[in-house]
Amino acid sequence: MRIRERGQAMRHVQVSVLAAAVMLILHETPAVRAQDANRAVEGGGIAIPGWLGRIDPKEMAAGEKLSNAKLAKEGDALRVTTGPALVYWSADNKASGNYTVKATFREPKYMSLNNHPHPYGIFIAGNDMGTDQQSYLYCAAYGNGNFIVRGFGPAPFQMNGARGAASPAVNKAAGPGEPVTQEIALSVKGDKVECAINGTVVGTYDRSALVTGGKLKSTDGVYGLRFAHNTDAIVTGLALTKP
Repeated sequence: MRIRERGQAMRHVQVSVLAAAVMLILHETPAVRAQDANRAVEGGGIAIPGWLGRIDPKEMAAGEKLSNAKLAKEGDALRVTTGPALVYWSADNKASGNYTVKATFREPKYMSLNNHPHPYGIFIAGNDMGTDQQSYLYCAAYGNGNFIVRGFGPAPFQMNGARGAASPAVNKAAGPGEPVTQEIALSVKGDKVECAINGTVVGTYDRSALVTGGKLKSTDGVYGLRFAHNTDAIVTGLALTKP
């Protein structure tokens, strides 16, 4: 009888351990996290003259509006708060040939508007912006140490996998509600395009793999800011440099 009881107790322990492991996997794996619904930003819209924006096609299909996100000035900085996932740009911000576009992104309170990490970063090579045919490439960082390189051509495409990749170069927030800062740069250098985060190149891609059918029309074009949905960050130092 005691042997049977010990066997039953052992099975209970094994089941409990298995259940705990499953819960841990569900908690740690972004792919199974429930997608948080977009939060319309109060007083949304674009408050900077000369700047434009466009939300993602899937956001439009869901009935979202550009006014559900906000772009505003805070001193010399730009403050972006989303709502729907989108891009912002100024038509005057154009780059061609070999160049680097960089900016610093500060998330004052990591995950303040979402239940899992969302990315923000820079886009380059923008063509037909503001239309259904717009194309561009972006590199964006998460406050958990991951980054993604993706684009629209006009359909979305991925350059470093569906979930991106982790890199020790990407800064990690100490926890939800804590600040985290990333310096992000995209460069065109001859036949290569590079993304650097906090001074370290995290991804290099052949230009020929980007300027091709279904992806970019050119690496020349407009540059600007790319933000996922439900994200809030302050952007400083958005600038173009030439070699």
